[in-house]
Amino acid sequence: MKEDRKVSVFIAPTLDGYIAGKDDSLDWLFKVEGEGDNGYSEFYDTVDTILMGKRTFDWIVNQGEAFPYKGKACYVFTRSETASHEDVTFVNGSPGELIQKLKKEDGQKIWVVGGGELLQALLSERLVDELFITIAPVLLGEGIPLFKGGGPPQELLFKGSRSFNQFVELHYEVKSSLGR
Repeated sequence: MKEDRKVSVFIAPTLDGYIAGKDDSLDWLFKVEGEGDNGYSEFYDTVDTILMGKRTFDWIVNQGEAFPYKGKACYVFTRSETASHEDVTFVNGSPGELIQKLKKEDGQKIWVVGGGELLQALLSERLVDELFITIAPVLLGEGIPLFKGGGPPQELLFKGSRSFNQFVELHYEVKSSLGR
């Protein structure tokens, strides 16, 4: 495996652990006062490959703006047939198979954009190397959880934290991935 090709999660949940409201809304996220882009550009510059689930892809496309990940290799995991899209490759297979293939190639970080089901599958297969969790000071009470539970226990190594006004970013490395 290429040492520098980490599978990274960079995501902003609420303090009570939700990545979206029950209606897929992110309105709560944009109400929080951050600082600049809250470290997004810095992280994005370290990435050349994007992974996401179909629900996340559909949400992005339905925003009506230009596709935000042009110029990056973008893979969308889906269980159904879908129309082609010039900026993504749709994948029906196992996330693990694709990640093993990608990690053998030269490149930068592999970013798991979302959503919760894909993240759960990757965690269950122990394929996540690091997490950047940027906590928003919001309690939603319900919605789409960041971690769905049911996967194997995993120990994390705290790498650092920083704040962006009201947001707090926590950086962890997954111990089981150390030395892979």
